[in-house]
Amino acid sequence: MDPKERIPVYPLDVYVATDKGEAELKGGSTSLKPKELELLVLADGRANVAEITARAKSLSGEEVTALLRLMIQNGLLKTAPIANGDSLDFTYFFGAGKPAPELSVQDRERAGKEAEAGTPALLRYGYYVSIARRAAQPREQAKNSRISVLIIEDELPLAKFLGQLLGMEGFEPRIAKNREEIVAELRRLPSPDLVLLDVVLPDADGFDVLVRMKQHPHLKAVPVIMLTGKSNRESVMRGLLGGADGYITKPFEIDILIKGIKSVLGLV
Repeated sequence: MDPKERIPVYPLDVYVATDKGEAELKGGSTSLKPKELELLVLADGRANVAEITARAKSLSGEEVTALLRLMIQNGLLKTAPIANGDSLDFTYFFGAGKPAPELSVQDRERAGKEAEAGTPALLRYGYYVSIARRAAQPREQAKNSRISVLIIEDELPLAKFLGQLLGMEGFEPRIAKNREEIVAELRRLPSPDLVLLDVVLPDADGFDVLVRMKQHPHLKAVPVIMLTGKSNRESVMRGLLGGADGYITKPFEIDILIKGIKSVLGLV
């Protein structure tokens, strides 16, 4: 018998990411397969097997159980029986299939402040991650060439800051803040080597932009990292399952963002 088959998966157990699992979710570089990443996001301290299965987009019940065993064996998850997990928040998962409610402006502001302070209450108000899939192959950069990064961000001060930051790291930044500029930049040749994509834009939705890019024959290969304040599990999964190569929530750490960009591009 395969050793992982002996690992028990009890119906009422919930799951907590280990330090190793947290590194995959927040370290800015992961080699996990899409289904493994999906389960890690869904299972992390919030749900039991039935709830995970109900919310999973691409996993069957058998796959959920098998992957749980595999990830426990590999040290990414550990079980936390409900009796020992009273401090965990199950609000979103006891209503399986229902989307998490949108945060109010006040709650978003509070979550942002708590993110800076690193307080535990973020587990209730937001799901902060820094996920970036490592490229399968290292990138060969031509001599005297600069890798271009298209920043799709409507907050101009942040867009300029990101542009300056990427310029200092040796990238060629390009900026688009609305639908017209996005279309123009995506039509401009050569295509960007990577896109940093916000979700909430004045006249566009970042998830729709992602879908359209992945459906386009010339743009589908361009890696995309969602860089957004949309910090709930449903949004994270929507981005990753929609084809994004990374999902980094605001507020972000500069070094983690740069690590994620280089990881997705195959530069690390």
